[in-house]
Amino acid sequence: MRSLLSIHPNRERHTDPLARLRFAIETMATSRKYQFTQSTRAEVLTELYSALWGPYSNLFLPPSHGPLSGLLSEAQRTVYPTSDTPQPGRTCGRIFKKGDSCYRCRDCGLDDSTVLCAQCFSSSIHAGHNVSFYIAVQPGGVCDCGETEAWKQNIHCSLHPVPESSNHGTPKSNPNRSAAIVDQWAIRNRATVPHELREFMSRTVAYALDFVLDTLDFSPDEMSVPQNEQDLKKQPTADPVATDLFAIVVWNDEKHSFDECAQHIKDATGCSLEDATETTTKIDQEGRDIVQISSQIPLVLSTARQIANIDMAVTVRRAYDTFREQVSAVIVEWLVDLMQCRLANDAIILREVVAAEVYAPRKKDSSSLSSNQEATKVLAEIKDAARLDWLLLYHVRLWKRARLNLKHILVSMLTINHEHRLTVAVHFSNVYHRIIDAYLLVDREAETSIKYFAVQIFTIPSVAAYIVRHNGIISRLLAIITGFFTNYIVNKRIVFPPDMTRRVEIDSYPFRSKRFMPVFSDLRYICTNRTIQEMIANHHDYIAQFITVCQIFMGINPNKRAASTHVEYETESWISVFNVTLSLSRVVKVYGESFQHGTPRSLLHAITAVIHAILSTCTLSNDQLDKTKYQPIAFHTVEFGDTEYQVVTFDVLSQWVSFHHSLHWLLAELFKHVHLLDEESLRSIEMESLTDMVLKNASERAILTVLDFPLRVIAMVAQIRVGLWVRNGFAIRGQLLHYRDFMLRELCYDQDLYILQTCFVILDPNLVIVSMLERFQLLHWFTGATAHAYYDGAQLFGMVEEFLYIIITVLSEFANARHLTPVEVVRRELIHGLALGPCAFTDLCKRVAERIVDDMNLDKALAMVANYRPPTGTTDFGTYELKEELFDEVNPFFYHYTRNRREEVEGILKARLTKKSGDPLPVIVPRPFNVRSGPFTTIPSVFRSEVLLQVVFYTIHNILEQAGTEGAVPSGDAVIDQGLHLVMLGLVEQHESFAHLAAQKGFEAENRTLVDELCVLEYHDNFKAFRPKVKWCLDQITQHEESEVLKKRKMLDKASGPDAETAKKQAAKARQAAIMKQFAAAQKSFLDQYDDEDEEDETMNEEEEEEKALGPCIVCQDNLDSTRAFGVLGFIQPSRIVKVMPTFRAEDIVTTITGPTSLDRHSPPPPPHNLSFQSGQEATSFGRAPSDETRFGLYGSVCGHLMHLQCFAVYSTSIEQRHISQPTRNHPEVVERKEFLCPLCKSLGNVLLPVHCRLSSAKARSQSNVVLPPLPDWLRSVGIEVLRSPAHPRVDGLLRPDGSGELVFWNAEDSGSTERPLPRVRTFDTRLMLETLRLVSVSVSEQTQHLRERPEPEPGERGSGMYLPEEMISYTIACMEIAQRGIGDEGTLIIDNINESALRAIRGLVACMELRTWLEFPDMPDNSRLVVSRLILKRLLPEWTREAAYDHPLLLRDTFTVLVEIAIVCPEVLEHVVVLTYYAFVARTAIGLIELLAPVIGTAELPDAELEHADLFGDVKIFTLSVCRHSQFLEDTARNVLGWTGKARFARLLYAHTLPFLRRALLLIRSVHPGALGERLEDPTALEYHRIMKVLKIPPLSEITQHQHLRSLMSGWCSHFGARHNHAPMQCEVLLEFPNIHRLATLPLILDTIFLQPKQTLTCKRCCTVPVDPAICLICGTICCHQSHCCIDLENEKQGECNMHMRECGGAIGVYFLLKRCMVLYLYAGNGSFATPPYLDIHGEFDYMMRRGRRQLLHPQRFDEIRKTWLNHGIPTLTARKLDTTIDSGGWDTV
Repeated sequence: MRSLLSIHPNRERHTDPLARLRFAIETMATSRKYQFTQSTRAEVLTELYSALWGPYSNLFLPPSHGPLSGLLSEAQRTVYPTSDTPQPGRTCGRIFKKGDSCYRCRDCGLDDSTVLCAQCFSSSIHAGHNVSFYIAVQPGGVCDCGETEAWKQNIHCSLHPVPESSNHGTPKSNPNRSAAIVDQWAIRNRATVPHELREFMSRTVAYALDFVLDTLDFSPDEMSVPQNEQDLKKQPTADPVATDLFAIVVWNDEKHSFDECAQHIKDATGCSLEDATETTTKIDQEGRDIVQISSQIPLVLSTARQIANIDMAVTVRRAYDTFREQVSAVIVEWLVDLMQCRLANDAIILREVVAAEVYAPRKKDSSSLSSNQEATKVLAEIKDAARLDWLLLYHVRLWKRARLNLKHILVSMLTINHEHRLTVAVHFSNVYHRIIDAYLLVDREAETSIKYFAVQIFTIPSVAAYIVRHNGIISRLLAIITGFFTNYIVNKRIVFPPDMTRRVEIDSYPFRSKRFMPVFSDLRYICTNRTIQEMIANHHDYIAQFITVCQIFMGINPNKRAASTHVEYETESWISVFNVTLSLSRVVKVYGESFQHGTPRSLLHAITAVIHAILSTCTLSNDQLDKTKYQPIAFHTVEFGDTEYQVVTFDVLSQWVSFHHSLHWLLAELFKHVHLLDEESLRSIEMESLTDMVLKNASERAILTVLDFPLRVIAMVAQIRVGLWVRNGFAIRGQLLHYRDFMLRELCYDQDLYILQTCFVILDPNLVIVSMLERFQLLHWFTGATAHAYYDGAQLFGMVEEFLYIIITVLSEFANARHLTPVEVVRRELIHGLALGPCAFTDLCKRVAERIVDDMNLDKALAMVANYRPPTGTTDFGTYELKEELFDEVNPFFYHYTRNRREEVEGILKARLTKKSGDPLPVIVPRPFNVRSGPFTTIPSVFRSEVLLQVVFYTIHNILEQAGTEGAVPSGDAVIDQGLHLVMLGLVEQHESFAHLAAQKGFEAENRTLVDELCVLEYHDNFKAFRPKVKWCLDQITQHEESEVLKKRKMLDKASGPDAETAKKQAAKARQAAIMKQFAAAQKSFLDQYDDEDEEDETMNEEEEEEKALGPCIVCQDNLDSTRAFGVLGFIQPSRIVKVMPTFRAEDIVTTITGPTSLDRHSPPPPPHNLSFQSGQEATSFGRAPSDETRFGLYGSVCGHLMHLQCFAVYSTSIEQRHISQPTRNHPEVVERKEFLCPLCKSLGNVLLPVHCRLSSAKARSQSNVVLPPLPDWLRSVGIEVLRSPAHPRVDGLLRPDGSGELVFWNAEDSGSTERPLPRVRTFDTRLMLETLRLVSVSVSEQTQHLRERPEPEPGERGSGMYLPEEMISYTIACMEIAQRGIGDEGTLIIDNINESALRAIRGLVACMELRTWLEFPDMPDNSRLVVSRLILKRLLPEWTREAAYDHPLLLRDTFTVLVEIAIVCPEVLEHVVVLTYYAFVARTAIGLIELLAPVIGTAELPDAELEHADLFGDVKIFTLSVCRHSQFLEDTARNVLGWTGKARFARLLYAHTLPFLRRALLLIRSVHPGALGERLEDPTALEYHRIMKVLKIPPLSEITQHQHLRSLMSGWCSHFGARHNHAPMQCEVLLEFPNIHRLATLPLILDTIFLQPKQTLTCKRCCTVPVDPAICLICGTICCHQSHCCIDLENEKQGECNMHMRECGGAIGVYFLLKRCMVLYLYAGNGSFATPPYLDIHGEFDYMMRRGRRQLLHPQRFDEIRKTWLNHGIPTLTARKLDTTIDSGGWDTV
């Protein structure tokens, strides 16, 4: 170890730096004129650092660094590289911010509060563990990595390894292990600090802390505006001259939206909206901001009041005090920075210096200590208050950022060593009650309260044990709870000690507040500590204090049945009470579980104390219960079965009953420790049994009194369920659901049942059963009286059913009696949940108790009991199915089953038994109680009770008697089933004894026995379903009482027995089979008779068939025919799907070479993989193609449904009327865009397209059947026809003047033909259909002019706008072809996989363009097609290039567009034109590849190509050079490219880029002229290229030498291009499309691995920050801020960044993955919708908002479904359909 003194032996002494700091800070407010700016912050930091290090700055930074302008830690990180050296003994201590990712390992963590940051999780080992992933919803959590007490085992973090001296283990084995940890890393890197430097540091830190505290002495606890000027001036201030300059400060809250705050500040202060937005941003980020400083007091007060009008937090204080507070915030930030800095190599010394001064008391000369009243109170309350105490008390006066920084300081102090943890914990405990006061009663921003720091202390076992022993934190917590809920609050403080005579008021503020829940959580965190539990179990004071707390909640919010009239007003106060009960009951459970570490004697004392407390409360010995509602306990005598019993007097129907009795739940928890209550354990305390133990301390009547309160609730629950409390309204029903069925089931209702079960052990079972009958008011019914004074028929039998359910549960439920382990409990619940059938994990969680869902053993137990079937499709989920062998453990009468579930499970089990044994009527025999040890071994003996036998007897007897007199009995089957189940239980548990009682014990005047009733029931016609159970029972009784059973049992003869009944059924089935046979014969005869007529029908006219095939109009349902115009509903939408090959990027070329050779074969999506990011890499690592690498166009589609033109007009009017009648709704369609929803399938549409079928006319059919001459002859005839064609006066102006050969009337915005009349030769009017298309295309064309590179004509000239054959029809076909890539099976082509609606859409668009052609020639409709076709064909003939109209080279045009143009006007020649356009496209592609590859020569290593495709292209080198030979520069470039790529790779690229042309040509010809298609190849395994060439009859390029006419054409095209290239090479760029399968952005296999990447991975390019809610554009991979105020378009209605990016990327559509919300966002033109994510958890379910915390895995099929939705242009329709099903309010443009 080296002394630092040797570094500076001759340092010059300077003046006192602290004095300079003091002077600078004290005078800064006036010198800066109370304006705090960034330069002020820099000055404060400079002065602080200067005073800190004095003349020793070189120990912190090298001399070469220069002046420090920011934080020291940032400077040190730039000077000293960050070391990844492991630091043994050091904890991570990272504080989570809102939105940070954190991990929880239940297998390694001590409890649920133990978490890891992303970096530590990735550096530790958790393979195969139960890991949860969360997004922090609140700031303040801390990473526990390195904190050995927080873990059950070593997690092996490479960043924070455990020192060798630390041995991991449970807290029990080593409770103080953290005290033994030696910070070996720190010892090796400690340095000796000069005494003078240490003095400088200590004094500077001390002064800085005192300055902060002196400032906060005068800060207010609550935010309020002074009433008048006098109150304003009376405010305490640190300003020595009390300058009347005041500042208005607005504080952060969670009540108002960002926009609301900004607008309100703008209105109140008169500032601009930009300034108000900036201020609001600061308020949101920092926690507060100054909005105005002024000396005009009336103005200040008026402005402040206006801001506070909407309940915004506002303070008005002197500008001097506000300035000091801002300086204090910088000081706190500076202290945080010091905790992260090092001195030389020592990273601990600065923390120690700060900690030492924080622990020290304030300077006595501090002026505010004597002048401030609040400071005086603290001094009086806390002896020798340290600065830490003051900071904790004053935290409520700080704001968000300062609070988080203060918490960061405390966490950093905890990481120093164990002694510091204890010190911080002691100080925190000393002021904990005041922290809670502020949290519960004052704090406006509770989520940043320092109260949450308690989790960091209370969950460290050794620290928690220390503060419990020495600081009495449990007693303090219990006192806080008592004082708060008894509303013992004075001056915003809970009075201590509490007044135990006060009663709770459920309508008071404490119950309405929800902030009490974390207080209970703190108590629960402490009490889950093993050491604390041992203290609770073995020190009676702890349980005594807790009993006192539970007493104040006994019997609160009681209910009384409304018997005659409905309650007038239903309050919701019960909700608040149940919230308190939920929190309290969880603590009760933890307290009760503590006694598992106790002894029998300590448990005895606890049970006795709880029983006495219950008796003290229930007998009204104290004042806890309301004596106006509760009556003293009284007993009366009842007679049942010739025996008298003393039972408690109470009527549930007329007296008050409360759901809340926490002491009983605590008693139930204590009784669950059966391992301490067995005979051997009880003998150690001189007790014989549980009965002996309890009754020695309480009488039988006392135990009946204890039992009566839960019994009242059980009876009340039963009465509510059968409808006796219906007049009490929904409130009583809500209480029932929460108590019995939802959250409180296990914590409350099940505890009541367990108390009842325990009483069967302690008391005489007969007495307990009679008490139950009395409370249910069923004593008379079970003595034979079938009428009831209060219950009607259905209610009576419902109460009987509820009573029997309780009896069955108490006598058969064994979970607590056997003391099952946690794993066994979870396993049992899962078995009974899965017995209902296979289900998804979420559904399974709904079937089991809520506690089971959160149990750490859930996944382990689930793997033991279930088989998992993962999801295979895009809409299904993973399902779990119970293993077959575990069905034997299922109990249909499981106490958590409802009646419906019980019947469902019984049916499943019977079906399984039938399948297994072949018995059609199986019997499910109940399993025995089987408790071998403990007090509950006596439960089966209850079945010897004659009282129970009487209950069973009258259960069956009364139902049979009622059925005999009245027929059907309400709930009769359920009651009989329960009665028989009790009989079966008795025979299983006490076979001989119960059988004897059943056969011998008589009831009623006839002395009938249970066997008599069973014999009657066995063959009762109304209860045939129970015959197998009755038979089983009688057979079992026969084994012991054979004579009695045989004497009474009805033995049917064979003729009337079951065999006769079976014979009847078989006969009926035989008759039915004979009738069906006769019917089948008659049907066959009918079909044979009319077979000839069917054959005649097949020969009917084809045109009539076509008309009939069209079906009816979906609106009027009339048949569609030529008498009325009709069309198909279509949708024209802008699109940017088509991608072009980027320049200067070689990876796309590599992808093309390695891509599939046949795109019509199934190509599965690439397997998901984890992203690998390099430091400094841009966020486009997710992406595919940037937005500038796409081509814009229009995509047309149809839904396939047809509608009359007149019906369409009526339907459009109805949509407009709906929009008018619902003005506030965000409708799924936009009328201004001519949108509508298909009435049938709800697809979005905006046009009505004609149903195009050119072959329907005889003339067209005759033309299509004409066989074309061979291609050379046809070319010769075309040339002659063109030469001979006479000039037409209208033809000269139809071609665009740029020489491209495009026709002006096919441009979207051309108006030359829109007003011309329609030719009369048309049989129906389709003009309006064309008009719908024109309006849509004109609208889009006008808005997208900036996206087109084609120059627009001069004003007044025709041909403006989008060229529809290319940018609509060709683009639509291209999109369809792209969407079909990677789809198909062997033996199919693309035309076999595409649906008919797509082909119909192409035909409809072509028909519209054909109609526009006809409109251009109204005077010559018959010759218009011929005229236009000649203009197009001239484009293909090189000899016409000398004309100005064709000056533009053909190879610069998309030759597929030429093919589309021919399809519009002359489809019969497509067979030849497709050959010409293909060859032109090949030549064009070769040139494009040369231009594409030239810039990247040598920049990448190209993969090998397996095929040269010589059979298709011949010698590609010769071909390519011949194409380029007309331009020397192009030819030289081609030689260089071919030399780099080689012929095989170039041929592979040529193959890939020309294959899409063939696929699109095939689609086009199949749509408009299928007769032009040829035969298919017989070999289905051939390459797609060969198969399509065969169908299109195109000779391969390798045979071009045999086709002189093609060589001539090719030479002419290439020479024309070469001449233009020599003249203007920059104008001859050929863009190629991306030829492979289009994919979405790359997402990782495991979602949370994104958060493990460097910060720049998720950085938004627009604001250069990491978004709080990031959205990944799935089209290009860009990171956007979702619904953030940092990235909004203020000029465009405040559009959010997702909408802004959508305009640049997807055009009108957007697809985003919301990372932290785990969902997909679809956007379309101002509307949007959310969809399920492509990620599923290990259970095969998606986790919205990551609430369940399970890690998410990418599901390839779901991700591919999103890709298909995008490629098929289904986003607009998907969005519209979702909006149509909801009443949406809009706002999608803000995301």
